[in-house]
Parts: sequence; structure tokens; C-alpha cells
Amino acid sequence: QVQLAESGGGLAQAGGSLRLSCAASGRTNDIYRMGWFRQAPGKAREFVAAVNWSGGYTYYLNSVKGRFTITGDAAKNTATLQMNSLKPEDTAVYYCAVGPSRGNYYAADAYDFWGQGTKVTVSS
Repeated sequence: QVQLAESGGGLAQAGGSLRLSCAASGRTNDIYRMGWFRQAPGKAREFVAAVNWSGGYTYYLNSVKGRFTITGDAAKNTATLQMNSLKPEDTAVYYCAVGPSRGNYYAADAYDFWGQGTKVTVSS
């Protein structure tokens, strides 16, 4: 089992910034990637960003490219999501997730363990 502890989130104005952090503990040896997903009210959960431990490759949802930055520390099993130039449509509950080397980075079923989520609200 892997436990994920998320922190950050909260309320920001449009154009502002927030930082989300995620730390994994437990059986972390099989972790290959850490990712962030989000779910807005009434909408399906969607991929936001991911980072692979192998090579440090990063991936982003098109609508957050240039605004969000994911960084990962494989030695510490942590990842942060720096969110700049926030928009009201970024409002959602954000979930950290970790997974092995399986599937596609943007697919929820590629991740085995999930955090409880942290709420991000962006006001206009």
C-alpha cells in the first residue's frame, strides 16, 4: 500500500497562484509516475499533469500548459504542482495519484493509489 498526503490548495483570485504538494509513503518502490487529476462539480475527473521518475519526463493537459508546472523528487517520492495564472475554470478538487510503469500517463487506470483530494477555488 501507498499512502498519499496532499497539501496546498485553497482560494485564489483569477491570475493568481497556488501550489499543491503530494508526498508518498509506504511501499513506494514500485512508483513510476506521480500525477495530478482534477474533478470540477458535475464533471468527470480529468488528467492535469504527470511526472515520470525515469527520465523526469513531464506531461500536461493542453489547457494548463505554460501555466502549471509539475516537479518531482524520486528520492523523496514527492511532487509539487505550481499553478500560475489561475482561471475560474481551474476550480476543482485536485487529486494526487501514483502508479507503476503501466498504461498511459493521462489515464486514471494507470494509477493505483490516490490521495483524498484538495480543493482549489479560483474566483473571477
